[in-house]
Amino acid sequence: MTETRIDRRFKACAEKGRPALVTFITAGDPDLETSQAILEALPAAGADVIELGMPFSDPMAEGVPIQLATQRALKAGQTMNKTLQMVRDFREKDQDTPIVLMGYYNPIYVRDPKKFVIEAKEAGVDGLIVVDIPPEADDELCLPALEAGLNFIRLATPTTDDRRLPAVLANTSGFVYYVSITGITGTASPDANRVAAAVNRIKGHTDLPVAVGFGVKTADQAAEIGKDSDGVVVGSVLVTAIRDSLNNAGKATDKTVSAVTDIVADLASGVARARSA
Repeated sequence: MTETRIDRRFKACAEKGRPALVTFITAGDPDLETSQAILEALPAAGADVIELGMPFSDPMAEGVPIQLATQRALKAGQTMNKTLQMVRDFREKDQDTPIVLMGYYNPIYVRDPKKFVIEAKEAGVDGLIVVDIPPEADDELCLPALEAGLNFIRLATPTTDDRRLPAVLANTSGFVYYVSITGITGTASPDANRVAAAVNRIKGHTDLPVAVGFGVKTADQAAEIGKDSDGVVVGSVLVTAIRDSLNNAGKATDKTVSAVTDIVADLASGVARARSA
């Protein structure tokens, strides 16, 4: 496939001598208007790539913070149509920052995968991360996504051994997302030494950038993980900041957007110094 925004962004970060900062928020959390404002503020705060979560009622790989974010979004009336419209609106102001839709296969399946990938591409989406569809089912979504011009990003985990890795990487593009811990999101902190060894092992099988996520919450952690990875993925700490900024009625306040962007700016300072030592 031709070069994508994701390809260009990782190359640009590498040329600057630092990993990319990949930030995750859930579309529609805590409401559509506030979520749009957060989305549009992320690049200026320091996000290089944005993962936009597609709300789903059974987010089985997520820890409590993202489960709650999903519940808030669904309660506020978020739909797939609204999520795609968020991307369209974002693209009116930003043609450069890559957006990856992340989530589960069910909301895509009920919409029709072949229709969905075309809609997503036309909206301005650059890639997909769908955590519950294996390589053995690439014809279901992965191959149609690639045909539509979308990167299809796979997850590798600490239990993905060298026998399994080639299958995981076979049709992967954009970058490889290395899940640094076993279990659900936001429940533990990654071990930098183990992450470095895993990233190096994955790089022995692919030329794609390797981004590391699950458990990164601070600038120091981002700097440490970013020494050996091509990207640092952060999510749970951001959706927790949204939750903590809400008023007693669970509604957004004038501090909600800045609660996220302040953390992103701090994390960006971490990735900026990841390789300076």
